Amino acid sequence: MVAVTTCGVIILYASAGLSLALTTVLILGGLSVAAVGLWDDVRSAPIAARIAVHVGAAVLAVYCLGGATAIRAGEFVVDLGGVGLILSVLAIVWTLNLFNFMDGIDGIAASEAAFILLGAAGLSFFFGGSSPAELAPALVAGGASLGFLKWNWPPARIFMGDIGSGYLGYVIAVLAIESSKTSAVNVYAWLILGGVFLVDATVTLCRRLLRRERVYQAHRTHAYQWLARRWGSHSSVTIAVITIDLVWLLPCAALSMIFPGSAWWICVLALAPLVVCAFLSGSGRPE
Repeated sequence: MVAVTTCGVIILYASAGLSLALTTVLILGGLSVAAVGLWDDVRSAPIAARIAVHVGAAVLAVYCLGGATAIRAGEFVVDLGGVGLILSVLAIVWTLNLFNFMDGIDGIAASEAAFILLGAAGLSFFFGGSSPAELAPALVAGGASLGFLKWNWPPARIFMGDIGSGYLGYVIAVLAIESSKTSAVNVYAWLILGGVFLVDATVTLCRRLLRRERVYQAHRTHAYQWLARRWGSHSSVTIAVITIDLVWLLPCAALSMIFPGSAWWICVLALAPLVVCAFLSGSGRPE
């Protein structure tokens, strides 16, 4: 996935007019995240090194592309100023790590990445008026994820590892920033599309923090992990997530594009049931 997306970005820059800023971020930042992920897969990289690379890649993205200096909630606009840039860096770091956290059963991370990227490309085409060239980075990365899914579907024959999960999370965060800055796909639509991963990872993290656990240590307390053990099947959980994505989250994301003035409330409506489901499924509950 890293190789295909990187080659695709280079070709798009050379032939389709992909911006130098986005190309730089996807290649330098993306390959840095992938490299430290590979290091961690092979030799268990120190947490300080992982954090340094993740933050550095996030800072590069915000420097080249800009960050969220204002947040719109209905008719209200909150000017964040420099704080918004810091929050943007933290959001990128959190996104790439939550994909790592959620890559715990066969097929779930690859299918979710394909859904988010291809879903965002579809929304951008139908509601954002984007040209094929503007859609191409998301299509390339989403297509690479979909191709990988053939081999990663339960029972998996190959695995994503930190190199793949962190890279995909970074690419998604970067493309979300880029498209929201150009109004192709608003940030709320991206949050809705990634709702399953966002809610499960965030609820789990918060509950573990409240118990004062070492959140960077491996665990099996995400909702999807509880369900996989309860149901005795990876494929059942992955199919359930895909169903939620297609039946609930994709229409909600489309509504947030059709009614941008109400996107904040649509996002809350879309994610609230997922929070309830996460708690009921055991997200963050101690083993």
